[in-house]
Amino acid sequence: MRAAKQPIVVSTLGELEVVNAFGLRAYQKEASAMEAQVSLEALKRDLRDGVLRPCPLPERAFERARSLSEQTTARLGTGTTDLLHVAAALEMGAESLYSFDKQQRKLAQAVRLKVN
Repeated sequence: MRAAKQPIVVSTLGELEVVNAFGLRAYQKEASAMEAQVSLEALKRDLRDGVLRPCPLPERAFERARSLSEQTTARLGTGTTDLLHVAAALEMGAESLYSFDKQQRKLAQAVRLKVN
């Protein structure tokens, strides 16, 4: 018997970023409005079916993001939202971060998170 897969934990900030990315792809003509809607529905289905497990952005993520900023931003040029994503992952005990954002991935690697 195969063990059930663990859900992928996604912060509420991460969920918002994905929803917004679908709309931006349609706005930038990188996807049709229909493709963006289909992607949004797939996200909702994954949340409903437990493939993804939403988790509130931990309050301590802001403190961690501030600390990360002081340690890395002058060297890596990391933006605030990227700092919050990585800090939230660290505060939630993640070992990996899934991202297509180059700067976010660079920061995640700098703090020893695995990236996709």
